Amino acid sequence: MYNNKGRYALMAVFVLAVLVCVFYNQYQLAAVSGLLFAFVVWSHFKHSSVLMASKHFKNNEFGKTKALLAEVVKPERLAKSRRGYYEFMQGNMALKEEDYDKAEYHFQLASRFPVGGKNEKSYVLIHLANLALRKKDKERAEAYTKLAKELAETQRSKDIIIKIEKEISKL
Repeated sequence: MYNNKGRYALMAVFVLAVLVCVFYNQYQLAAVSGLLFAFVVWSHFKHSSVLMASKHFKNNEFGKTKALLAEVVKPERLAKSRRGYYEFMQGNMALKEEDYDKAEYHFQLASRFPVGGKNEKSYVLIHLANLALRKKDKERAEAYTKLAKELAETQRSKDIIIKIEKEISKL
């Protein structure tokens, strides 16, 4: 759970530890340090700063969230479990900036990856239904609402779906 600078510093520490251990003929410790270095590199590509960004996102610290999400250079390299959260947060950040096309793009991607439980997936579909309503696309809004209804578990999400269905009927 580090940002890029923290991971780079950690990598430097492990490389330095490998060099010191080799200098003192401690090859087992050098191997352990090398494995830890490899783990940090793997974590850098597969998990990046998404976990830290989600922590700030939940605390409504959107500036920090945006900065941490910007550290992810190639989101396609993220693990599936992280990619869904990444796309969900990017979609929400785009909604905050009122960039609805970008938000729809990110929510479409988030719908293809695991985001958490069924209820979290229903919120992705609720966002997509709202965006389809904004574009006055009745068919897509109905399709997203139907899928969201199947996944919704909390009363709040069910209430939102009912409101969306009322808006769809007005189209």
